[in-house]
Amino acid sequence: MYSYRLNHFGSIDHLHRVEEPRPRPGRKQVLIRVAAVSLNYRDLAILHGKSTLAPQAGLIPLSDGVGYIVECGEEATRFACGDRVAGIFFPHWLGGSLTQGNSGGAWGSRADGWLTEYKVIDESSLVHVPSYLSDEQAATLPCAAVTAWNSLVQSRPLRPGETVLTQGTGGVALFAVQFARQMGLKIISLTSSDKKAALLHQLGATHTIDYRQHPDWHQQVRALTNGEGVQRVVEIGGPGTLNNSLKSTASGGEIALLGFVANGEQSVDFMTLFTSGATVRPFSVGSREDFERMNLALEQSLLQPVIDRVYSFSETLEAWRYFDSQQHCGKVVITMSGGLR
Repeated sequence: MYSYRLNHFGSIDHLHRVEEPRPRPGRKQVLIRVAAVSLNYRDLAILHGKSTLAPQAGLIPLSDGVGYIVECGEEATRFACGDRVAGIFFPHWLGGSLTQGNSGGAWGSRADGWLTEYKVIDESSLVHVPSYLSDEQAATLPCAAVTAWNSLVQSRPLRPGETVLTQGTGGVALFAVQFARQMGLKIISLTSSDKKAALLHQLGATHTIDYRQHPDWHQQVRALTNGEGVQRVVEIGGPGTLNNSLKSTASGGEIALLGFVANGEQSVDFMTLFTSGATVRPFSVGSREDFERMNLALEQSLLQPVIDRVYSFSETLEAWRYFDSQQHCGKVVITMSGGLR
């Protein structure tokens, strides 16, 4: 079988396709024929040495994948051969809170990830995926969709008519817009072009703000909410956006701190934080239980993940380069068959 391994950090040139033996499942493990995988910002952060997860070199990258079980090891009973499954982001986080004990072994940073033709995995680290989704759509769920879901339903679930602020058109942001629409929320979305704004409106955004034209965009957010601010911010930018987000949040509102994709000052202005009245709550994707609950909601809504481009396995380097160019609007997926579309 073939896999891709990232031997060193700093450049896509260090990502190489290698031939290696097909693994065999052990006790309570299954062998999966991988059908599709998807890229997330954390994969680029690992590649460029900006990850917060202290990644190991030489691993197979990517946290998100879907495939079909082709062999079950001894005492593996949760699934049957032929079942379609996806891996959870943290393979040991089955439910409850994230702890030091269940946060280890993240795919692509501390253990071999999904950019391979076959993968052995403990059956407890897998979930069924909604049957209405294609393989390519299902491959977008483990990181981006679960993260977006939890940013809206964890802590205090939002009520219909409340307002959420999203940032950009990456995978997490677009899933957040789609979930928020299903929940009956008002949605203000930050973006950088008319084309992206049109997509956001199509998916359910009530208002869009061009953050390039309005660098102090909290003023527009306040105006759109009659001075009140929003009840939830899906905070993806981090250092470059957090101060504006604090100024955009209603007293008693919450900032779901998810990422660090925007460049900017690393420090938060103390008085802005103190006077905002907002809770800043970091989120780290979610557990197997969270993934399964989200899938139930997907089955009801038939939500369609937004995919920008699909590449074949042989076009893996092209997929990474395109993703790294930040031209995408939605998810970039690699399929084990087919070509660019």
